[in-house]
Amino acid sequence: FLHLAIIHEERALTMEVVRQVKGDLAFLNFQNNLQQTPLHLAVITNQPEIAQALLEAGCDPELRDFRGNTPLHLACEQGSLASVGVLTQSCGTQHLQAILQATNYNGHTCLHLASIHGYLGIVERLVSLGADVNAQEPCNGRTALHLAVDLQNPDLVSLLLKCGADVNRVTYQGYSPYQLTWGRPSTRIQQQLGQLTLENLQMLPESEDEESYDTESEFTEDELPYDDCVLGGQRLTL
Repeated sequence: FLHLAIIHEERALTMEVVRQVKGDLAFLNFQNNLQQTPLHLAVITNQPEIAQALLEAGCDPELRDFRGNTPLHLACEQGSLASVGVLTQSCGTQHLQAILQATNYNGHTCLHLASIHGYLGIVERLVSLGADVNAQEPCNGRTALHLAVDLQNPDLVSLLLKCGADVNRVTYQGYSPYQLTWGRPSTRIQQQLGQLTLENLQMLPESEDEESYDTESEFTEDELPYDDCVLGGQRLTL
């Protein structure tokens, strides 16, 4: 019932239900067939005031949906600075640090998702809250800085450098962010990184040509709109 009230954006009804069930953790943290809690749905439908009420009532911000995303992952993916603010301010320090370190089933932290989608304000906020700017994807070892190069986003590169990103951190194949600039159009990024990268991490190995992951195929799933709410067997359009 609470899930439906949130999906249909029945604010008054939702707030009354939340008030009545405050402290009933089993009810508040109930997950639907997509493993979405009411808190996930409040973020998906961009209702930060509902998200705050749910957190105050006892919703667990660490629970994951079927893609391994916490509500904060979804807020970062959608670019909702308001939801990010509520989720980071209303959950305790222990919860927050655990969520900032958590990876979804694609291996992405909240910072990775914000970087992939180019939400600079969220990137800056996450780092200020303690997100590891040098966290590496578990499959290939790319950091947010590697992703910024892949996506050819010079503003993101500048911000990550300002936030202390390690230009000499290499992927599991041994490639620095600078080495990913070869064959890419942005000379600005190459100049930014070239001034800071160790000389031995600037040239590509003679026996290999760097083939960075194709960004269109790599990020397709994370860039799709979050439209996985299902009601009565029918997928909802949010």
